[in-house]
Amino acid sequence: MKIHIETDRLLMRDLMDEDVHGMFAMDSDAEVHTFLGNKPITTLAEAQKYIDSIKQQYIENGIGRWAVVEKESGDFIGWSGFKFITDVIGGRSHFYDLGYRFIKKYWGKGYATETAIASLNHGFTKLDYKEICGMADMDHIASNAILKKIGLVKRNEFTYDGTLHNFYSLSKAEWLEGYI
Repeated sequence: MKIHIETDRLLMRDLMDEDVHGMFAMDSDAEVHTFLGNKPITTLAEAQKYIDSIKQQYIENGIGRWAVVEKESGDFIGWSGFKFITDVIGGRSHFYDLGYRFIKKYWGKGYATETAIASLNHGFTKLDYKEICGMADMDHIASNAILKKIGLVKRNEFTYDGTLHNFYSLSKAEWLEGYI
């Protein structure tokens, strides 16, 4: 098990097959999928397929979303971190997307912001990314607020699966100007 980031409350590590039940708990919840196309999964096999896909991203792209584990309980609570996007989304392609998703009972604890800040710092300082991007359904108030709070700048709007989204980004140079 490779731990990539550790915060005061959380560990961010590679996703493993053992995370399948936590992944199912998260992605089978219709409320979690409100701003994700309303397509919750219905089987453990679908959760495993998603984990396998991310593990393949680790191999192909050297990066993929990381499991988030609450230190105090040892529980899988969701995922956060980067995905390398090669499709054209928001008028862009070949960029590092910062994202996060959590099991509903862990919402409202600041975990998304905590992991997003830790990921942003890790991306610029350890991975030497030149730019980090983020996307959110325009109506997803909490996710848009987090992306703004951590310093990403709204660059444009785009339609994805028939829904209007905001596209954010932050260059390493902008980050250095704001954080040093």
